[in-house]
Amino acid sequence: MILLDLGLPRRSGLDVLRALRARGVSTPVLIVTARDAISDRVAGLNAGADDYLVKPFDLQELAARMHALARRAEGRAEPVLSYGAISLNPATREVTLNGEPVRLSAREFSLLSALMARPGKVWSVAQLQERLYSWDDEVGSNTVEVYIHALRKKFGAALIRNIRGVGYVVPRLEEESGN
Repeated sequence: MILLDLGLPRRSGLDVLRALRARGVSTPVLIVTARDAISDRVAGLNAGADDYLVKPFDLQELAARMHALARRAEGRAEPVLSYGAISLNPATREVTLNGEPVRLSAREFSLLSALMARPGKVWSVAQLQERLYSWDDEVGSNTVEVYIHALRKKFGAALIRNIRGVGYVVPRLEEESGN
């Protein structure tokens, strides 16, 4: 996701947005700006922005809009991810199993969220590391495997499958039931 201010120092934010869209970049873009005229909002949305938020704004509203854009980018409308008896709410960072809360570390939550958002998608270890760590973090050689192991202990070994030499996947529920 890109948070884009229209008042950039060397180039117009709208020009940056138009250039991104012209290159085929489909990353969700949320414009955050002090420009509140209807014509500015229309220009931003018509240039390819997915949403437009006028400063000053409440951080809770910004977070809610970011979550909504992330849901849409993943092709879903509902705010809560569900997989069998597991429910994961990205907005509140709450996870339940059979209605009972399950405590997860921040990295376990990020990993489970990525896997549950796209059942059937095989994630490489490198892709999962990108979801778990910032650029400044030192990444251990088996850290993804450690978090996968912890999630399997909490939710059962069948939740996350290893595709040897490729990565990890939460199977689609139809695959899980054998259909």
